[in-house]
Amino acid sequence: MKTNIQRECKCHGISGQCNQKTCWQKLPTFRHVSNFLKSKFDGASKVMISNKGNELIVEGETIKPPTNLDLVYTTDSPDFCINNPKTGSLGTDGRQCNASSKAVDGCGLLCCDRGFTSYTVTVEFHCKCRFYWCCQVRCEKCKRKRKFHRCKSFSGSRKKTSKGSQRVV
Repeated sequence: MKTNIQRECKCHGISGQCNQKTCWQKLPTFRHVSNFLKSKFDGASKVMISNKGNELIVEGETIKPPTNLDLVYTTDSPDFCINNPKTGSLGTDGRQCNASSKAVDGCGLLCCDRGFTSYTVTVEFHCKCRFYWCCQVRCEKCKRKRKFHRCKSFSGSRKKTSKGSQRVV
């Protein structure tokens, strides 16, 4: 992050003259830092420590050795897609998701590529409300159909992929 620190200055003086200048180091925006860290996370390599304990060995022959600027990890992340009381993960079975979203609330990502079921529910709510003098509000009851999506449960065998994530085969 040192390379992304910026120098910012402010002038002080009468009538906008720059008689005195105060400067400081300014960190980049949170968005910039988070994007930088996410790119490092996506390119992280799994490593082992050598027997001598003085170097990192990459797991896999086709992976380039990490530099001092690369992110590395030694153990796989737990699988948060399935219920695991040991890690505190409730899993995503039955979780409500957004079928049209590509973000973290989207069914593709949230349901861990195992699919989702859709169902329609009729929701009743107050509508066409009117205020009557004094101190009374009268509403009609309206109904609207809403479509919901929930993650399917795991079925079949699971195959381990890189970084500890798992896919249904």
